[in-house]
Amino acid sequence: MRYGLLIDSGGTIAELTDRVRQVADAGVPAVGMSQIFGYDTLTALAVVGSRVPDVELVTAVVPTYPRHPFMLAAQALTVQAATGGRLTLGIGLSHKLVVENIWGLSFDQPLRHMREYLQVLMPLLRGEGASVDGETLKVNAFPLEVKAPAPDVLVAALGPKMLELAGQVADGTMTWMTGPQTIESLTVPGITTAADQAGRPAPRVSVGLPVCVTTDVDGARAEADTTFAIYGTLPSYRAMLDQEGVAGPGGVAVVGDEDTVAAQLRHFADVGATDFLVAPFGDDEARRRTVALVTELATSS
Repeated sequence: MRYGLLIDSGGTIAELTDRVRQVADAGVPAVGMSQIFGYDTLTALAVVGSRVPDVELVTAVVPTYPRHPFMLAAQALTVQAATGGRLTLGIGLSHKLVVENIWGLSFDQPLRHMREYLQVLMPLLRGEGASVDGETLKVNAFPLEVKAPAPDVLVAALGPKMLELAGQVADGTMTWMTGPQTIESLTVPGITTAADQAGRPAPRVSVGLPVCVTTDVDGARAEADTTFAIYGTLPSYRAMLDQEGVAGPGGVAVVGDEDTVAAQLRHFADVGATDFLVAPFGDDEARRRTVALVTELATSS
């Protein structure tokens, strides 16, 4: 399993560059950045990746609704050109609360939106034209004039229908707030079966979760419930927590001492995860121990 770190995207671009350089210098092969209310992630990764070599750059994830797929393809290929082809493009729907209340867009047909979005995005990334006459998109696009390889596209797919779509069309999936039982029973079989039936390669399954190396397990789980409380209220993540049979984010957080956390992370590989993006949390000492463990696992695997 390939390990990476979800990094804090705050501060200046110089500070962000230093954080990514520290990850790369330590030997961790991937860094992930979210797209929420801060920097434009693709622009930031183009700048940082042009300065820091030898690390995979992962968007975790870029919301589709506010970006036309033609423009997202151009952005992604620009990052590829700037970084020597090191981008993994994680994309997702975001949430009804954000799409409708912040962006003022319709969230009526999310599955159809993603299907038609990918029908435009994927061929453009491959250097082809795209023609889609759909319900949510009507596009007739010539190939983009960018000489860069197509990045892997991972769709933030949690439910069965979105997993099926990701397996049929994309290169894999990216999860958040999804525990090991759900990865084993729903995520991996759902996307793998769809990819097999479509004649596509085995998909990537990138798992993201809060991780804390500590001796205070109960305290860490309580802190995760507080720090990540918003995810327990968003319907898509709430469904994953319910699927796992836990009350809140603390129930899926990976916590314990070094041996315990290492065993939990390796279990994800045993049930079919191909990538794991670690989101360190806790006090400074817990974060230091967490990053040290991820570095050890990444460089020994």
